Formats: sequence, C-alpha cells, structure tokens
Amino acid sequence: MQYRVLGRTGLTVSALGFGTMRFRMVDGHVDQELAVAVLHRAMDLGVNYFDSAVGYCNAESEKTLGKALKGRRDGKVVATKYPPWGRSLTAADCRQIIEQSLSRLDIDCIDVYHMHGLDWETAQKMMAKGAALEGARKAKEEGLMKHLGFSFHDDPKRMVDIAKANPDLDVVTCQYNLLDRRNEESIAIVREMGLGVVVMGPVGGGRLGFPSERLQGLLPGKSMSSPELALRFVLSDPNVTVALSGMNTVEMVEENAVTASVEAPLTEEEMRRIGVMLEENRRLGELYCTGCDYCMPCPNAVKISEVFRLMNLHRVWGLTESARERYAQLSSGPEITDASACVECGQCEEKCPQKIPVVEQLKESHEALGE
Repeated sequence: MQYRVLGRTGLTVSALGFGTMRFRMVDGHVDQELAVAVLHRAMDLGVNYFDSAVGYCNAESEKTLGKALKGRRDGKVVATKYPPWGRSLTAADCRQIIEQSLSRLDIDCIDVYHMHGLDWETAQKMMAKGAALEGARKAKEEGLMKHLGFSFHDDPKRMVDIAKANPDLDVVTCQYNLLDRRNEESIAIVREMGLGVVVMGPVGGGRLGFPSERLQGLLPGKSMSSPELALRFVLSDPNVTVALSGMNTVEMVEENAVTASVEAPLTEEEMRRIGVMLEENRRLGELYCTGCDYCMPCPNAVKISEVFRLMNLHRVWGLTESARERYAQLSSGPEITDASACVECGQCEEKCPQKIPVVEQLKESHEALGE
C-alpha cells in the first residue's frame, strides 16, 4: 500500500481510502457481518483512511465503522461529517451532531471532521458568528477532533474561496475522475495552500467500473481494467492524497489494494495519451449534447440531457454496460422518463440552441440502450 501525508495535518494515510456509503443493504439495513469483514480485510491490506457521514447507509454507516474499529483503532484515520441540510447550522447543533457521531463511532476523537457537501452559500452561513463552524472549532479545542475539513459540491472556484476564507480547514474532499475533471485546477491550488486532498468518486460513481475496450486499449502493452485505469489516473495526480472507494466486497477491496500498491504513477506519455482521449471525448460528447437543458422541461417528462449523457457513455466512452444499467433506472420508477416516453411533439428541437435533431437521437438512444 502506498502512503502519503495528508497536507498540513501531518497524518500519514493510505492512498486508497475506504468510503463507507456503499455497504450492502438487506431490507433497508447494513449487512453488518459482511461490512465488518470487508472493513477488516481493508485494514489487513493497509488501508487506514475511513470516511463516513451521519446519513450514509440509512444512518448506519458510522455505527458499522465503529464496530469494525473495535480493537483496531490505532493508526486508523477516521473522517466523518456535519450535515447541513435542513438544520439550524448553529454552533450548538453542530456540537450535538459531533457528540452523536462520536457515540456511534464509539471513539473519543475524530481525526478529520468535515463540513458536509459545502457550496459557497452554505459555507457563508456556517462561517457566521455563533454558527456551525464556531461549534466545530470549539469541539476541536476540547480535543473531540484533530482536524477540520470540508467536502465540496459547487463551482470549482468556490473550493478555493472556501479554503482562503477558512485557513484552519486542513482537508478537502471532492469529486475528480476521468469523466469529471472540473476540480483539477482548484485541487492543485488548495494543495499548494497546504490542504490534503481526498477524492471521492474516482471510478465515476461506478460508471467506470464496467468494461470498455476504448479505455482498456488506451495504453498499448498494458493489461488494465477500466476501474484500475480510473484509479491509477486519480492517484497519478501529484495533488491527490487519497482516493476513496465505496467497497462492499472483499474482492473489491483486494483488487483496489493491488492498484493502490503500484508506486510508479502513470508515465508522462501515458498521461498525454489519456489527455488526448479525454479532449477528443469531450469534443465528441458536445457534438451530441452540451447538457444546457434549454430543451427542458419536456411535457412528457423525458430526461433528455440524461438520456444523451448515457448515450455518450455508450457511444463516446464505450461504457455500454454501465450506460444500459443506468438507462433502465429511468423507467424503473412510477414515472417513465426514458426516451420511450417521447411522443415526437418537437418542442425540444425548437428550443435547442445547437439545433440537435432531438427526436431522432432519442429514438437512436432508446434502440441502443433500451431492452
């Protein structure tokens, strides 16, 4: 296992982190026996960074992680989060949530405590006098946590703004992968500022977990699966400290641990080839749809840009199995939102700034991705 220093925290952490939001669920509850076995296998293979949150897995993630940490706490870096949604965001509320997390995790101190899912508007509310960050800082002074951080979902430039406005935030957790490089520049900036960078979704939320001849043939002479390439790509970025994976089987842990144990990053030539492919794929994807959503709303509830995004996974990336699995979900609920619901009214084509033949492409998408 590779180990890296988590920014200015000084903590030594495994390059592969364990994201605890994807434990296998049975009748709405975590399969505790399996989850603990998977966590223990990860620990045995050298994983020491574990990321949780209050609401993960029907609010059972922290308790499950706490159970796995029994007798194995030494050397483990435990991260969890304060959820801002629907809360008062006061210092007292944050303190209460921290104490509840400590109880569920059954530990005395949280190593890295994140403000969860920040955007700039929420961050400003948390920074106000008497607000959540004040409560978190007080808890830190009292030894209930070692370091403060934030997980991020907003315009990439706001990541830097939040870090500059709060110089005591030592860690950022954000999205970054082959399919989504929007945060790449901001990651480099905050890393230069001293923050540790934890990446969530390195395999694109599972989209890159499926076979793709296009991806697998990208590096001649190397036998590399799509998820392995995706993980190697993220870990080859010198500004990334940890890549989180939501692992729910022992086999998944073992495969990812092997990948994270490869010390040599992808070469400059390999990264160049990947860069060329990514730029070409971006160009091709925008030929079909930029995702501006000017065509919406559809009077028949078709999720047009989502259908085209999945079509791009198939047509541009070669991730056909992944695209078909997600396309099926568009018709699995009470409302059918896949392309089969299109009645060819043409309203979308009138509003499309790219003049895409939307109706024709919806038909093509359904033929390629539907049953």
